[in-house]
Amino acid sequence: MKKRKTFILVIIISIALLTMLFTKNLFFPTYYSNEDFQIQTYTSQIDQDQDGIDDQTDILNSTKEYLKTKPKYKSKYYANGYPDDEYGVCTDVVAFALLNAGYDIQKLLNEDVMAHKELYNIETIDKNIDFRRVLNLNTYFSRNAISLTTDTQKIEEWQGGDIVVFEKHIGIISDHRTKKGTPYVLHHASPFQMNYEENILNKQKIIGHYRIS
Repeated sequence: MKKRKTFILVIIISIALLTMLFTKNLFFPTYYSNEDFQIQTYTSQIDQDQDGIDDQTDILNSTKEYLKTKPKYKSKYYANGYPDDEYGVCTDVVAFALLNAGYDIQKLLNEDVMAHKELYNIETIDKNIDFRRVLNLNTYFSRNAISLTTDTQKIEEWQGGDIVVFEKHIGIISDHRTKKGTPYVLHHASPFQMNYEENILNKQKIIGHYRIS
């Protein structure tokens, strides 16, 4: 009798958890697009790697391709800078997205650090890790990218392929939106993350919003 009660309790709890997950759209979220809100999709006039795809679209597509590899979360040091295995952290999402669009952020940030070290909070310069730090990237983008609003209520000013920087995190804005028009974020946050595309834009303090070109 006791085993039966335990079994029934497990079933009830499982049903409750599944109901909550479906209610919060964690399994099959409903996506909306710019068109649903009469927002014109931004297209860059620059094609850095000359592959026939504008930078904004290229960065967005490259982000999705990187995340399709399902990188596992772990903070490691790599002698060549860019992770060369199945692991990565939040900054690697941005780094690989930019690299595949023609921007080697490891090289670019290191050059900026060498020329303007006083602007960066770096004690010992190391090009293999400096570009994988959130605050370093924020400093670089604030100087070398297009700075945009951090007001998430201005939904028309957030476009897929933009970079969003939080106090301790970073990601790429998705071309998918919630029913309120808030864009999802493509990111890599922890070993326990269920999805790489999540509705987190209003969950943390935003310190930067940038567009490469």
